[in-house]
Amino acid sequence: MTRRLPPLNAVRAFEAAARHLSFTKAAEELHVTQAAISHQVKSLETYLGLKLFRRLNRALVLTDEGQSYLPPVRRIFDQLYEATNRLSGHDAHGKLTISVLPSFAARWLVPRLGRFIAAHPEIDVRVAPSADLVNFAREDVDVGIRYGRGRYPGLRVDRLMTEDIFPVCSPALLRGPTPLKKPKDLKAHILLHDDDHGDWRTWLLAANAEAVDPTRGPVFTDSSMLIQAAVAGHGVALARGALVADDLGSGHLVRPFELSLPVEFAYYLVCPESIAGRPKVVAFREWLLQESERRQLGSAEAD
Repeated sequence: MTRRLPPLNAVRAFEAAARHLSFTKAAEELHVTQAAISHQVKSLETYLGLKLFRRLNRALVLTDEGQSYLPPVRRIFDQLYEATNRLSGHDAHGKLTISVLPSFAARWLVPRLGRFIAAHPEIDVRVAPSADLVNFAREDVDVGIRYGRGRYPGLRVDRLMTEDIFPVCSPALLRGPTPLKKPKDLKAHILLHDDDHGDWRTWLLAANAEAVDPTRGPVFTDSSMLIQAAVAGHGVALARGALVADDLGSGHLVRPFELSLPVEFAYYLVCPESIAGRPKVVAFREWLLQESERRQLGSAEAD
């Protein structure tokens, strides 16, 4: 018996419009005009003999029929995508694009990435530094590494490592006419800031060094520049542990004081659920979790 199927381009347009609840965003994703999306959806509604969307003044909503039609349509497209990737070998080979914060890429990921490349030469790694949250529906990105609370609805989320903050500086600042011996000695040194002054204020209170002005000193919007300024001896930075681990290990930076404060944010690996099981994504996730565990164990041994 011949299967009677709806026009697949129209179904694809419906799925994108329903996922975004926007003809404009669907058009951007599929690289067509908004009018083409509208025409395709109307042709599918004519084929089915029912309405899939209600068009309000400033919003697009699914009808009851549209809501019931969307889940199986999405599953079909996901299955088709997975089957095509398996057939073409993209599951285990090919490009793996990683969206990552520039500071984390420069200070933690890239120095370790050679081990992953050596273990998986069949995977072509592409690192895309960005401070923006990745839109997996619109961008050619496989996985993202983000610093936050771990609330990323609709995505697979794996926590990589928790974080703490503490002062770091060049070893040269431990010597000289005003050596750093106690937190109150910070009064004679430049404080380097990451984005704002809130973290320094909290740390100084915890260290009973209220006499030190937490607002003094330059502000860096990029953590890598903040750390580089500390390495160069321009002042004392309040840094996240993961970002200064290598500089502490090499002796380029030292911790003048033992006090560290935990922060509520952590680093997370995120990706769409639909691709979480692909071999190249699994390989990167497992390697990243192993590297993160190695870092946590190294911190515990140092303590």
